[in-house]
Amino acid sequence: MNQLNFSDNLTRLRREKGVTQEELATFVGVTKASVSKWETRLSMPDIMLLPALATFFDVSIDELLGYESQLSREQIQKIYHELAEDFGKEPFEEVMEKSRELVKKYYSCYPFLFQICVLWLNHFMLAKEERQREILMSASELCDHIIANCGDVGICNDASLLKAIFALQCGRAQETIEILEETLNPYRLANQGDGCLIQAYQMAGEPEKANRFTQISMYMHLNSLVSSATQYLMLHAGQSEVCEETMRRIDSVAEAFDLEHLHPNVAANYQYMAAIVLCMQQKTAEALERLKRYSEVIRYLLLDQNMKLHGDAFFDAMDSWFEALDLGPDAPRDRKVVWDSLAQTFAHPAFAVLEESDEYKRLRQSFL
Repeated sequence: MNQLNFSDNLTRLRREKGVTQEELATFVGVTKASVSKWETRLSMPDIMLLPALATFFDVSIDELLGYESQLSREQIQKIYHELAEDFGKEPFEEVMEKSRELVKKYYSCYPFLFQICVLWLNHFMLAKEERQREILMSASELCDHIIANCGDVGICNDASLLKAIFALQCGRAQETIEILEETLNPYRLANQGDGCLIQAYQMAGEPEKANRFTQISMYMHLNSLVSSATQYLMLHAGQSEVCEETMRRIDSVAEAFDLEHLHPNVAANYQYMAAIVLCMQQKTAEALERLKRYSEVIRYLLLDQNMKLHGDAFFDAMDSWFEALDLGPDAPRDRKVVWDSLAQTFAHPAFAVLEESDEYKRLRQSFL
């Protein structure tokens, strides 16, 4: 209970009000010695006295106890990144226990609970294999709690998406389809509202908002295009001509927008998938070139770009948007966690055709 800072708060509130321990004791109906023990952490008042104490100081019981049921966006960011850093240097289960205790403490702070779900999604693979599904199920149940109790529609929708991701990770594809199929229906007008909002900003005489939202829309659609094309490559891995044309087009888009520097994570995923598909097609020389690009982008992401979201000379009005994101512009995983996982990316079965290549061995070794 001392963690709630009741004793310090009581002392502070009494002094601010300018009353003695004896005067407070008289009002509440206890002895001066009782108040003294409360302030020196030797005892706590009976729960039935808390309303009277809170009334005397004109504060809520939560404020009197020092209990914060809600966290600010800045506090959530700080806790998230501290836990993400801990995952990189402390035993996995110890950090998980820290996060579970925080869930209990802030069980009604739904923005925080959502970010804990994101945290678990980004780090569950560090657990022992037999524990991974259990963690995903716990995260899914936490999403259910958010959806059932949070009054913020946006957070509930985001929690539904996370729940779909957890289901997919657990191999429950049909559940994922049921959650997302209607929400992501391309025929819904809600998915076509960007242009309408941009025009409305212009009509309302808010050109800066129109400009910023237009950049955000282009940025997000660019990343979505490349990410979808990355999936498209795997869908058509057995069709060489389709893959060649897809890579030709996406290479042009990526070059035009300097994607490897603008959003290296998306660019790296694309190059990595292209390398896998080319290996499956026995195009080893081309696959190696893609792996080189992948390695270069990853090194830029981790060593030069510092894993932060950012704009560039073209996307020059987005800094405030990145700062306003729930986790800010910082990456959702610690640099060490990302680096330690990179060696595993070279263990994909498709790369078996490259095992005799000195260049492949050198690339793989460089991440060990």
